[in-house]
Amino acid sequence: MANIYDNAYDLEKAIRNSEEFQGLKEAYDAVMSEESAKKMFEDFRQTQITLQQKQMQGEEISEEEVEQARQVVELVQQHPQISTLMEQEQRLNTVINDVSQIITKPLEELYGNPEEPQQ
Repeated sequence: MANIYDNAYDLEKAIRNSEEFQGLKEAYDAVMSEESAKKMFEDFRQTQITLQQKQMQGEEISEEEVEQARQVVELVQQHPQISTLMEQEQRLNTVINDVSQIITKPLEELYGNPEEPQQ
């Protein structure tokens, strides 16, 4: 029987070599190579992190913060390189979510609907 950790490292390599990850890496490198895009993207990420931290700590997010975040999102979506980066990130996230569903299938089958008989 194969070691589950070996399989996990094989999966990590497969993700790293995937078309989706390569597209994300290229888009990320393009954003980081242009100073204005890099600054805009870093501001966007900082806004995301700040709001997530407040949420996780149970703090309220003000209307002003919501509006500021909305403006930052609109701004970055208008930048072609950042927009491409976000699209590529979404593609990779879809793959990772699909893989997560596959690897958690044994747990879903085990704990699934208690009214369904186990096979």
